[in-house]
Amino acid sequence: KTLIFEAAHGERVLVMVGGDQSAISGHLKKAIGSKNIRMADFATVKAVTGYEVGSIPPFHWQPAGFRSFLEASLLDEPVLGVGAGVWGYEIMIRPADLVQACQAIVVNLTNRERPIFPD
Repeated sequence: KTLIFEAAHGERVLVMVGGDQSAISGHLKKAIGSKNIRMADFATVKAVTGYEVGSIPPFHWQPAGFRSFLEASLLDEPVLGVGAGVWGYEIMIRPADLVQACQAIVVNLTNRERPIFPD
């Protein structure tokens, strides 16, 4: 899943987790550096990314300084399917290439037993 979150200070960030995963709120807050975050609404997602919810590609639309976070466990997958910009289509990409393409910060967002920032 490619999600857009908004921090209380106005920053918007891209968060990538597996389709069957949910980000732990406390981990996400610490990774972003904000005590108050919320998922962006559909209109905000469209305005910020230019894409509809469910089709957001994780790269090639972000302005300079836009931060992207990738769930660390996804690095263990051989290939990931990410939004292609058109609902119902995916781009298949290796995790290392995804990190490079969107300059993602790799963090643990889904496992309470692991540190947020892996070594």
